[in-house]
Amino acid sequence: MRFPFFRSCQAALIAGALLLGAPAMAQKSEFSDQQRQAIGEIVRDYLLKNPEVLQEVIAELEKRQAETQRVAQASALKETREPLLNAPHSMVVGNPSGDVTLVEFFDYNCGYCKQALGDLQTLVKSDPKLRVVLKDFPVLGPDSVEASRVSLAVKNQLHGEKLFDYHTKLLGTRGRVNGERAIALAKDMGVDVARLQKDMGGADIRTALQENAALGDKLGLTGTPAFIIGDVVVPGAVGLEPLKQVVGNVRQCGKASC
Repeated sequence: MRFPFFRSCQAALIAGALLLGAPAMAQKSEFSDQQRQAIGEIVRDYLLKNPEVLQEVIAELEKRQAETQRVAQASALKETREPLLNAPHSMVVGNPSGDVTLVEFFDYNCGYCKQALGDLQTLVKSDPKLRVVLKDFPVLGPDSVEASRVSLAVKNQLHGEKLFDYHTKLLGTRGRVNGERAIALAKDMGVDVARLQKDMGGADIRTALQENAALGDKLGLTGTPAFIIGDVVVPGAVGLEPLKQVVGNVRQCGKASC
């Protein structure tokens, strides 16, 4: 979604580029100073009388940018398929042998991830053939990084539904989530805190976060949540029905759109 102020800035930049570009092009064609000035005035006058042209230019620019991003992401998805789907440090819920895999990049302090949590839980409960891979992607500061370090270390002691229960409780926590709160929840769920704190400092935890960050960068992710299904990246908390539709399409024809 683009805001009106941003669009007006885009329009101003495009108009400026056109106004500055016209004399520059004229100069390359060896027009006189008077001719270059006249060309600039013609362009300015035309844009003032036909501002809708700028809207058309912005729309076309956004269309091309979206297509460029789609192509780049499709290529990145092919290159990163194995670590996306089968990295040993990822949390897997639902059916581990499911016919469709949904990957979510999340941050424990992301409000939209909290909003999407219910949709994810519903998908897991209602679709016995769905495999879900959860990837820590702490982009919202040091507190998020610490919470993810705890969560990844908890995997050494909690498994299956109990691990997912820990994840949902931590993600559903009100207020800012940090390492201290993540450890407190783990303790309440029976985790050995001394072992947990030792595991948090392990090289495998650092590697997991680095690999997830590299994957997110390669896929062009700019925030959380971000869902990977089949051949597409679905950014944001889009709601239950759009996710179900894409999962159904991938199951039917192997692509997000059949």
